[in-house]
Amino acid sequence: MLLPLKSTGSGMASLKLNADWIERLGQPLAFLALRLYLGGFLIWGVWDNITEKGRMTEFAMFLATMNCPWPEVAAVVSVWAQLIVGALLILGLFTRWAGLVLSVNFLVAVILFATTGADARSQYPHAILVFIGLVFMTTGAGKWGADAFLERKRS
Repeated sequence: MLLPLKSTGSGMASLKLNADWIERLGQPLAFLALRLYLGGFLIWGVWDNITEKGRMTEFAMFLATMNCPWPEVAAVVSVWAQLIVGALLILGLFTRWAGLVLSVNFLVAVILFATTGADARSQYPHAILVFIGLVFMTTGAGKWGADAFLERKRS
């Protein structure tokens, strides 16, 4: 049965989640949804920096205002890292490595914003991406990604 609730035998469903359903369908679907959404968001977020030279220059100038070392290089590295990580997450390919790069990239952002006195609320978008990256680094793409497909083919 695909319902996420277990029957108590009395005809009433309990609020206890059915672990079989979660492992079989819920968890892979959740990881797929997260990968697709986050991957698409990362690509969308940097696309203008790649397609419009002036936007990359603006980003480098913004990084310079935050005392980022080598802002022109950091801007290019960060933008391309986000684009590549986004594509890899969508595919579910090299997901553990993509998670590591995601975490490092946004940890740098957290550190840079911390030097400006940014509060926890304004740091949340960067910080949560550090943690999501760590989740992907430690768990991989889930069952519905290229990594799992390649692993099945290899076995």
